[in-house]
Amino acid sequence: MPEPTVDSPATADATDTAPAPGSPHGALAAHVRNAGPGDRAALARMDPDALRPHEIAALSRALLTAGLQPETWRPETWPRWALIAHGMALAGHDGAGRLGRQLALAGVAESRVTKLLTARGEAFRQLLPRVLRLLASKGVQPNWFELGELVLKEDSRAHDDIQRAEQLRMRIAGSYFSAMATKA
Repeated sequence: MPEPTVDSPATADATDTAPAPGSPHGALAAHVRNAGPGDRAALARMDPDALRPHEIAALSRALLTAGLQPETWRPETWPRWALIAHGMALAGHDGAGRLGRQLALAGVAESRVTKLLTARGEAFRQLLPRVLRLLASKGVQPNWFELGELVLKEDSRAHDDIQRAEQLRMRIAGSYFSAMATKA
């Protein structure tokens, strides 16, 4: 049997969902999962674009526990990480699967996935919690190694971030449509 190539599905599953070395997403997910009821509720209920004091406290504890250094961030970085923590509190984290397949497993409609993957900026930030609530209602936890990176890069002006966000969108779409085709 020939060795799998870099683009083959066998290697894509293993490498695409694994966290990057030093990725804080797993640590953040573990903190959110093990947080006390007050912090977890604050993270689940917060509006990432309009943080209130008790939400900032819960978010700061979570970010610091994950090894992040929010005191060095630009103002636009806070809402991105707040959205990630909020999403983890809503839907959990499963880094073992591919996000596109998880969306298909939850039965998320093609139109909703397409809308999410084509949305940018504010529209993306509004759509994502809705999709996460849908995943949670179906008992499917998303892969935050993929989704978290997309949240961090999706609205960036940096050329490399724009390219990486597009790669992530295409990878998510590819695994979603592949999973949907095998369901049919």
